[in-house]
Amino acid sequence: MSYRLIFAAVLALACTVGGGLARADDDSYALAINGHAFEPLELAIPAGKKIVLTVKNLNSTPSEFESADLNREKVVVGGGTITVFIGPLRPGSYEFFDDFNADTPHGHIVAK
Repeated sequence: MSYRLIFAAVLALACTVGGGLARADDDSYALAINGHAFEPLELAIPAGKKIVLTVKNLNSTPSEFESADLNREKVVVGGGTITVFIGPLRPGSYEFFDDFNADTPHGHIVAK
């Protein structure tokens, strides 16, 4: 079984068990880029708390995690993983997108 398939299965399980949240533990969250689209598109996190976001690119070409709302911009090489430190955030919705694939849906981090 390939590493990509294992990661996708673990991410799917985390989304199911966490009620739609991709969480590794209380302070860590994960996104995947698959088919040049973020999975999940909406990620709920606690407001007022610093979190660690891991972004895994399941594609063979580079993508980018970019957010003007969060003042973050990081390239994720094909098959690579990045870590983004976020927060603490006020309650609200914060948009993120892949600037390399601008026609794909934009995602949101929702601080509650």
